[in-house]
Order: sequence, then C-alpha cells, then structure tokens
Amino acid sequence: MRGGRRTEYEIYWEILSFCKSGRTFTQIVSRCDLNSKVAQEYIDFLSSKGYISRSSTGDRNLFLTTEKAGAFLKLFTSLYLELFENSPEFKL
Repeated sequence: MRGGRRTEYEIYWEILSFCKSGRTFTQIVSRCDLNSKVAQEYIDFLSSKGYISRSSTGDRNLFLTTEKAGAFLKLFTSLYLELFENSPEFKL
C-alpha cells in the first residue's frame, strides 16, 4: 500500500482479501494488524453490507468473503490504481 496510515477502505480491502478463504477472528486481528475492538467494528460493518459471512464449524467461527464483495474489491483496486499508479499490496 502507499505509505502512512491506512484508510478505512484499505482496511476493508485487506480484511476482504484475507478472508477469501475462511479465517478466524484471531487470524484477522493478527494478520490485518488491528485490535479486537476495532476488528469487530470492521467485521460487523462488512457483515451488515453482505460482504462477509460467518460460518460455524464445530467450535470455530470462520469469516468468509462473499461474492457480493467482489464488486467492492474490483472497484477499490481500480480506483487505487488510478490514484497511486500501483496496485494495493497485501501479502497473503
């Protein structure tokens, strides 16, 4: 990503990119470098928009990016390229 602090949209993009394969809350917090309170707020927002879903397998809750999020991911990447001339980076 560009230098400096991440915007909300960059964090949304990171979470959605990371959750393309199911991830636990702890994995999201750790990988996206968020505290649990902030991570929960982002996940709740993304869930309310239908961009991320929660599934339970045994005693684990997994978060998974939905097909609906594809439009946001595509649009965000396109806008990011237009502004910064390089794609957003998130090493998975």
